[in-house]
Amino acid sequence: MESSGHGFKGNLFRERIPGILTPDFREYAPDISYHDLLHDRMEEMIEILSKENIWKIIGSSFGGLMASLYTLQNPQKVKKLILLAPLLSVPELTPAKYDKISIPVIIFHGKNDKIIPIKKTKKRAQLLFKNLTYNLVDDDHMLHPTTESINWSEILK
Repeated sequence: MESSGHGFKGNLFRERIPGILTPDFREYAPDISYHDLLHDRMEEMIEILSKENIWKIIGSSFGGLMASLYTLQNPQKVKKLILLAPLLSVPELTPAKYDKISIPVIIFHGKNDKIIPIKKTKKRAQLLFKNLTYNLVDDDHMLHPTTESINWSEILK
């Protein structure tokens, strides 16, 4: 919610993944409601993703919610989804609203995450995604060591 495309992960992705897009979305502010922020950021994301037909999407935390929502609504436009400590247990991702999708989805979630609930996230992911790889790692919500240790060229194949 509070990070940007120029934070730790965005900078690391630009170093390791040639041609990656790491956009900055509407900035979080305490006076903006969660729903307004999600709506505005989704509009921005849809505009960016309208420029190509097939995507591999990486989303972290609130960005994981956005990436999941887009993918569930547009599964034909996404080849692979990688989620880092994603916010999934929210009403916008109620499984009854969507068909379970079969594209590859890889999740990394830190055992020491104090922000996003692990059990609820895993259960929701299993209800939304058929082709799911769920990795519980020795890390926290930020997943900095995990993000650095992933072989991004291999995982994005």
